[in-house]
Amino acid sequence: MNRLARTITTVAMLASVAGCKVGPNYKRPVVDTPASYRGALAPDIAANGTTAPLGAQKWTTVFTDPALQGLIIEALKNNYDVKIAADRVLEEQAQVGITKAGQYPTLSVGGSYDALGLPSGLLNSFNNNSSNSSSGSKQSTATHYYAGGLTASVAWNLDFWGYYRRQTEAAQAHLRATEWAQQTTYSTLVQSVATSYYQLRTLDAELAITKDTLAARKQSLELTQKLEQGGSDSLADVRQAEELYYTAQAQIPDLERQIQQQENNLNLLLGHAPGPIARSESDATIANAPHPAEVPVGLPSELLERRPDVRRAEELLIQANANIGVARAQYFPQLAISGSGGTSSNQLKGLVDTGNMYYYAIGSLSQPIFDGGRIRSNYRLAQAAHKELLDTYQQTIAGALRDVSNALIAYSKTREYREQQEKQTAAAADAVRLARMRYNGGYTSYLEVLTTDTNLYNSQLTLEAAQQQEALSLVQLYNALGGGW
Repeated sequence: MNRLARTITTVAMLASVAGCKVGPNYKRPVVDTPASYRGALAPDIAANGTTAPLGAQKWTTVFTDPALQGLIIEALKNNYDVKIAADRVLEEQAQVGITKAGQYPTLSVGGSYDALGLPSGLLNSFNNNSSNSSSGSKQSTATHYYAGGLTASVAWNLDFWGYYRRQTEAAQAHLRATEWAQQTTYSTLVQSVATSYYQLRTLDAELAITKDTLAARKQSLELTQKLEQGGSDSLADVRQAEELYYTAQAQIPDLERQIQQQENNLNLLLGHAPGPIARSESDATIANAPHPAEVPVGLPSELLERRPDVRRAEELLIQANANIGVARAQYFPQLAISGSGGTSSNQLKGLVDTGNMYYYAIGSLSQPIFDGGRIRSNYRLAQAAHKELLDTYQQTIAGALRDVSNALIAYSKTREYREQQEKQTAAAADAVRLARMRYNGGYTSYLEVLTTDTNLYNSQLTLEAAQQQEALSLVQLYNALGGGW
C-alpha cells in the first residue's frame, strides 16, 4: 500500500509540474468606444465631473418618492423573476462544483465479510466421492467458513493538457454570466416598478383633472339651464353644455378601469395578488419627480464595466474561449491511473497483518487515431461559437451605446416639450376664463366656451403625459447607464 501511494503521488507531482493548458488564454477584445455620448452635450444635460455618474448612483438617490422606494424594496424581495434568477445562480454554483471535481482523483473505501455454512451430510458426500487414497483419512467436521477484508481504490484521469481545467474555467465563466444576468434582472425590475408607478400616478392625475373638469362643467350646465329657463339662453347652448358634461363623466369609469388594471400589473411585479397600491400623499408626484438639469453620465468606456448585459456577454465569450481549449485538448493523449488494495483474512486480527495485504496499480495511455472527424468538427464548432459570441459581445456594446444616446436625447427633448406644454396649458386656462366671462356677459355663444373648455381639458391631459414622458426618460437613462443593481 505504501508503494502504491508513493507511485500515485509521484505521477501526480509530475503531471502537476509538466502539465499545461492548451488553447488560447482570454484577452478582452479591443472595443472602439466614442469619447462621449451623442446627446450628452445637449442643453440641460451638461457633464458634471463633481458627482458620480448617474449609473453608479444607488436607486434610492434617483427615486426619492418614499412610496416608490417601498415598492422597489418589496419587489426586490418578492418578485418571482428575482427568485428565479437567484435559483439559477445556485444551480450554476453546484454545476461548477460538479465540473471541478473532474480535476481530482476519486477515492473509495469499503469492507466485506463472508460467512458460509454447509450441512455435514453434504460435506460427507464430497468426502465419499474422493479417491481411495484418502478414504482412510479422518473426515472433516468443519461446517462453517468465514472471510473478510478491507478495500481501497483510487482512480485519476490526469489533466496533463488542461482538459478538465478548461472545463472548470468555462463553468466558472458561465456562473459569472448567470450572476450578471441576475444583476440585469435587478436593474430591469427597478426600471419596471418605477415605470409602472409613474404610469399609475399619471392615471391618478388624469382622474383628478377629469373630476375637477366635471365639477366645473356641471356648474356651467346648471347656469345654462337657468338662463334657458329664464329666456336668456337657447336650448342649443344647454345641449352643448350637456355634451361637455357627459363627455367628462364618461372618461371617469374608463380611467378607473385603467388605474385598477395598472395596480394589478404593479402587484405582479411585487409578487403579490391583485389589489390596491399605496401612493404618496402628494397629488403631483410626476410633476415633483426629480428632473436634474445636469446629468453626469460618465465615459462611454465605463459601460463595459457597468452594464450587466455587457458583462454577461463578455463572460459568455470567456466561456466560449475556454471551450476552445477543451476541444483542443481532445487531440492529445489521455493519461489515467488507477489502483486498488486491501487486506483479506478469516480472522479480525488478521486484517492489520501486513502478510494479508494486497494491491495493484494500472496506468493507461490512449491516443485517438481515427474518429471520423469528430474531434476536428468539435474543435471547429468551439471556434465558430467563440466567433458568434464575440460578435454578440460587440453588438451588445453597440446596443448599450445606442440606449444611452437615445435616453439622453429623450431626456433633453421631453423636457423642452413639457415646458412648452405648460405654457400652452396656461394659455388654454386663461382662454376658458375669458370665454366664460364673455358668455356670462352675453357677448358670445356657448360654442366658444365649449371649444375653449375642450382645448383646456385636452391640454391638461397632454401636460400630464408630457410630465410622465420626462420622468420615464430619466428612468430609461438610469437603466441604460447600468444603474439599479
